[in-house]
Amino acid sequence: MNENANERLDWTPAPELRALPTVSAQEHRGGMRNLAAAVTVITSRYAGQRAGLTATAVVSVTAEPPRLAVFVNKNVVAADVILKSGALCVNVLASQQDDVAKAFAGMVDGVHGEDRFGYGRWNAMVTASPALEGALVNFDCRVVKVYDESTHYVFLCEVLATAGGAGEDALVYLNGAFRQIAH
Repeated sequence: MNENANERLDWTPAPELRALPTVSAQEHRGGMRNLAAAVTVITSRYAGQRAGLTATAVVSVTAEPPRLAVFVNKNVVAADVILKSGALCVNVLASQQDDVAKAFAGMVDGVHGEDRFGYGRWNAMVTASPALEGALVNFDCRVVKVYDESTHYVFLCEVLATAGGAGEDALVYLNGAFRQIAH
């Protein structure tokens, strides 16, 4: 038995559902626009190169052990940096950090690569991945497994350190825009 494979090999999809068509990519994107999600900047560092991207596809997996799943498009530079370093930091953005979100989402003209780190103040925690000061919370992680899923890699990560958690207001993404959620 392969101890690295977690797929339930004794389970099969319902045959009557297998033949049904899926919705179109456009319909799926339209539906997902209505699912409010926390805005994060995923960062990593390898051989002196820093990389990052804005993402909403981050979920808690388990508390024991402390694990997150982070979904990253294979075509972004950060995906390769994460694969090489084996580490990443999930920076959950506070409401006033929409400029950071826009920079790392490629929404600021002329700002690419290392220039993105000109937005916000950055330090490092355990893994040396860039950690955003003033973030709602930072999760500094080692990657323990990588899944290849269509257009994305799924990085299963163990949390090595956290910072933040001061109870600030959150930045979320909903209906194609960054929005502030106040408590």
